[in-house]
Amino acid sequence: MFRKILIANRGEIACRVIATARRLGIATVAVHSTADARAAHVALADEAVAIGPPAPADSYLRADRIIEAALQTGAEAIHPGYGFLSENPDFVDAVEAAGLTFIGPSADAIRAMGLKDAAKALMEQAGVPVVPGYHGANQDDAHLEGAAEAIGWPVLIKAVAGGGGKGMRKVARPADFAAALASARSEARAAFGNDAVLIEKLIEAPRHIEVQVFGDGTDAVHLFERDCSLQRRHQKVIEEAPAPGMTPEMRAAMGEAAVRAARAIGYRGAGTVEFIVDGSDGLRPDRFWFMEMNTRLQVEHPVTEAVTGLDLVEWQLRVAAGEGLPLTQDRIPLAGHAFEARLYAEDVPAGFLPATGTLAHLAFPPGIRADTGVRTGDTISPWYDPMIAKIVAHGPTRAVALNRLARALDDTQVAGTTTNLAFLGRLARHAGFARGEVDTGLIERDIESLAESPPPVRAVEAAALLEAASPPDGPLAGFTLWAPLRRAVTLGRDGDEVTGSLLFDGPDRATVEIGEAVLEARRDSGGWRIDGALPGVVLRAGGAIHVFAGAQGTFSFTPVDPLDRATAAGAGADVIEAPMPGLLKALTVAVGDRVAAGQPLAVLEAMKMEHTLAAPREGVVAEVLAAPGAQVEAGVALVRLQPEGDDA
Repeated sequence: MFRKILIANRGEIACRVIATARRLGIATVAVHSTADARAAHVALADEAVAIGPPAPADSYLRADRIIEAALQTGAEAIHPGYGFLSENPDFVDAVEAAGLTFIGPSADAIRAMGLKDAAKALMEQAGVPVVPGYHGANQDDAHLEGAAEAIGWPVLIKAVAGGGGKGMRKVARPADFAAALASARSEARAAFGNDAVLIEKLIEAPRHIEVQVFGDGTDAVHLFERDCSLQRRHQKVIEEAPAPGMTPEMRAAMGEAAVRAARAIGYRGAGTVEFIVDGSDGLRPDRFWFMEMNTRLQVEHPVTEAVTGLDLVEWQLRVAAGEGLPLTQDRIPLAGHAFEARLYAEDVPAGFLPATGTLAHLAFPPGIRADTGVRTGDTISPWYDPMIAKIVAHGPTRAVALNRLARALDDTQVAGTTTNLAFLGRLARHAGFARGEVDTGLIERDIESLAESPPPVRAVEAAALLEAASPPDGPLAGFTLWAPLRRAVTLGRDGDEVTGSLLFDGPDRATVEIGEAVLEARRDSGGWRIDGALPGVVLRAGGAIHVFAGAQGTFSFTPVDPLDRATAAGAGADVIEAPMPGLLKALTVAVGDRVAAGQPLAVLEAMKMEHTLAAPREGVVAEVLAAPGAQVEAGVALVRLQPEGDDA
């Protein structure tokens, strides 16, 4: 076994690898960019080496600096985590050329699965079922459109390289093909440096089921399946194991196909074989097809660990150190059910836009697994993926595990940035999901109800007002024996204001008037009870008041001084601003152009995704305030329209 390893990654997965290495007595070396100098994975590791500026291309993608750090610190092996260099065969070659061990598959195995078209041809040869489609080398636009016609609409355009939904577009009719192809190529070129695509038949009732495989270079086993059908923008949101509705016949067929795939390339280490499944008539052994193989540890590996009781990182380390497979197929256990929910810093009502911010507060409930790479006080920056944590729940049955997940999401507390926490909670309580009616279109079909941002109930507002009215030494301050204390308090939230009149009858009794509502408040050891009930956990952090109201969501308020209110109206619909920091990829208008409401004006690349900014109304472009290629901050004006009435 290794004495010291270097982890060529950051955040949650670096922390995850460090935890297992420490349990096995292996010393760890972290690498970090200047932006991550005080990150959690740096603090956890035994040693840490700075490798460059914040941009991944200058740090976490610098193979030479990572290898140099391993050699300087005496590390014997490099664990790549996932993302960054984890599926880069040239990196594997360089690691081995330096006399180090790569904790993962061979460069040849990665190359065999790195391009989807070549991988599918290889899988056909190995007897693995493949989705009908065009995987050829001819990338002429007309040829690709002809292939789509031959396959039959609807089709899916997919980047040959990479994954994560980047470079992927659904096309339902011929008229939309050209624009979708251009968009897919642009995103693929930016993300992977390769704009080649393939065309596949779009499965109408698709489920995304993947099989965890593990090989030692000679033989391979599978550790059952995971259902990853709950997706938005082709990215996974909640994963579970085993797949709902799975039959022994289907599990055997998928497991055997996945193992054949791994054996065909002499696979070593942890990998995932992803299948698209037609769920329109239940799970049938003749209705699944190979999509791709991820030649690394997956983000969702904790659900497999939960139902098998195994540590997949330990398996990676043992196999990389020269051991054979730790267990034969018949000895791998499967017990209970598990879910993983991905908690992101993102604005769901705004279309899942990635968010940034400093975590004023972060806490997870006891008795639940929460894999995270950030802590209270850490910053979610625009440089890296905005995932905050993976929340994992396990139970003896699917219903119990789902209840535990929902409760864990209710009890998770995040303040300081916008998150998808309430969205995850609603998804965990979705009636169809609870019945096991899962497919990749579920979120899109019900997005209106899942993504809604309901206003806080009066009890939540009252709790925030009471907290704001209480000075540091408690609500008794200022209270007199001869008259009750009345205070007027105004709080701001999401551009709106709530004003309450608070009448304190003592340190633990108050009446709160908000508009026409009158609420009675009593204070005990648990906090303020509003009309007899606790509205949630109330916390001051980061200059704001946060009410963690369980299934209702988290509501943050900021004190407002009426004398300091701005008197000037904002720019309104005349200025189009960058919603987040990012790279301005394109501007599609010039000064003097007339634009229609909803017309695309600019393309912003942020957090590895492209975001199209559209005109909020019809008008004429008065100014273009930035140039393509510029790195812009959130709130920077990009385009200004002439005021309404001046552009006729």
